[in-house]
Amino acid sequence: MAAASLDNLVRGGQLKAEPPAQSELDGLIRSGLARLRDAENKALSLDSRFDLAYNAAHALSLAALRWHGYRSDNRYLVFQTLAHTLKIPAEQWRVLDSAHRKRNFVEYEGVADVDEQLVAALLRVTQEVAARVTRLGPVKES
Repeated sequence: MAAASLDNLVRGGQLKAEPPAQSELDGLIRSGLARLRDAENKALSLDSRFDLAYNAAHALSLAALRWHGYRSDNRYLVFQTLAHTLKIPAEQWRVLDSAHRKRNFVEYEGVADVDEQLVAALLRVTQEVAARVTRLGPVKES
């Protein structure tokens, strides 16, 4: 089911099929886990923790998509495909969607409206994504 849904996105031009490379996956996971650890540091500002957690979520979510043999340039789609790549429930990937919208406000409009509740939710979902992506194992050679 997951592959069929992802293949439909390829046919629609939203994803690209591309064989995964273990070195790329390793780098994305390493980067995501390091950023996640840093985001959990309460000595950092809330804005920094949000930025680190968001980027950790993206790196880990992209690793899951790449493990399955797909690539997307669209950050939102990388999060949305978690329903297929890691079987993340909709209510969890929607937290990432909310974080994505907040990130865009910060990046493009200078509006920083980040609160503890959002950062805590973002961290919880990112920890779940991290746990699931690290269980995928090495890339299967075709």
